[in-house]
Amino acid sequence: MDSLNLVLASASPRRRQLLASLGLACEVAPTHIDETPLPGEDPADYARRLAAEKAVAGAARHPPGRLLLAADTVVALGREILGKPADEQDAARMLRRLSGRTHEVHTAVAARQDDSTAMRLATTEVTFRSLRDSEIEAYVGSGEPLDKAGAYGIQGVAAIFVTRLSGSYSGVVGLPLCETAELLREFGVEVPGLATGGDA
Repeated sequence: MDSLNLVLASASPRRRQLLASLGLACEVAPTHIDETPLPGEDPADYARRLAAEKAVAGAARHPPGRLLLAADTVVALGREILGKPADEQDAARMLRRLSGRTHEVHTAVAARQDDSTAMRLATTEVTFRSLRDSEIEAYVGSGEPLDKAGAYGIQGVAAIFVTRLSGSYSGVVGLPLCETAELLREFGVEVPGLATGGDA
């Protein structure tokens, strides 16, 4: 299948850039769903559910045969889900919660074409060093945390907070590339340059 048949059901520029890094072209068509967690919902299950719902919602808006790719990233401290901060005070609260601790980032990727849906989940452990109040204040003041789950972007200045990462770096950014490539291959989309499997 031609990657031009691919639709990314996300407004995230980071996900679009990650797909482009694989040489994949796509149409960008964000979907809007209710992202309220269910009572007692496990963070990984929450990521899976939202990715699947986004894929289904996106597929309903496109002609048959289009391949929809959707993703959802959930930052979790234990069973506590840290979503996008409501404001600067909320962002600072989240960063204080993450300071000096290890948390998990779950990114689920769902692909849907016609009535077929497949899913992958990448879970990454991220450890923050202890953060000074002045660092939290400066980082929040930069505006970078305000549109990101968990109130930080590992691809930005917040990289200096991370002492250890176990799992998928690109999954923390928003799209785990290994899992995404495997998922797309199930639907006949190969990463350009790797499709033949031959030596360079």
